[in-house]
Amino acid sequence: MINSRVDGPVLVTGAASGIGRATARMLLAAGTPVALVDRDAAGMVETAAVDAGCLHLACDVADSAAMGAAFRRAADGLGPLAGVVAAAGILLPGTLADTTDTDFERHMATNAGGALNALRGARDHVRDGGAVVVVSSNAARVPRTGMLAYAASKGAASALARAAGLEMAARGVRCNVVEPGSTDTPMQRALWPDPEAGARAALHGDPERFRLGIPLGRLADPDDVAAIVCFLLSPAARHLTLQQVYVDGGASL
Repeated sequence: MINSRVDGPVLVTGAASGIGRATARMLLAAGTPVALVDRDAAGMVETAAVDAGCLHLACDVADSAAMGAAFRRAADGLGPLAGVVAAAGILLPGTLADTTDTDFERHMATNAGGALNALRGARDHVRDGGAVVVVSSNAARVPRTGMLAYAASKGAASALARAAGLEMAARGVRCNVVEPGSTDTPMQRALWPDPEAGARAALHGDPERFRLGIPLGRLADPDDVAAIVCFLLSPAARHLTLQQVYVDGGASL
């Protein structure tokens, strides 16, 4: 039987909340050493409540020098990495009319640039046969009104991961993309002035915004996405690479 446990340390960006936090906690609960990376130091402390021994690396993923230093600290403290999860991201709603240059640049720096910096770190510090997972969004492939810069940045992140995966495949390093839909995270809830109305619109769709509902009839829990991320990191997914996996309850049918 193929082992489904990640055998070695994993670095997780965006580890202070949402999908990054859920992934880090799932790995820690399975006994995997984890290096947490996020700008939110207090949030990382909350994430690590289940395991005070993991590394906390305060870092802006858009800062390539800081990310390089974080990867070196992780490798020095935990040893060669078995995996990397790039889950940090931002979402600022905006259309063609109201997306500013600054908003666009922030999305590209964090969502795409952060993924690029994680992939660079993986190139240098993930051991042969390891794995990388970039958490993108179904907005990378399905048009979304009012999410112009976010969709563009996530499309770039998905493309970066697959192109980088081609380079790393020669060392047996697998690189996959997880593309969640509406997930019950602080970032998602911040989009909804009325949480109940927002959830209903996500579940049932909105024809005026060209948005399908969710056939499974529920928002994703962060653990739903984290479980797929952890599977892709594990030897159970040893022949999967360069894939983009929707985890959205069928919303991208």
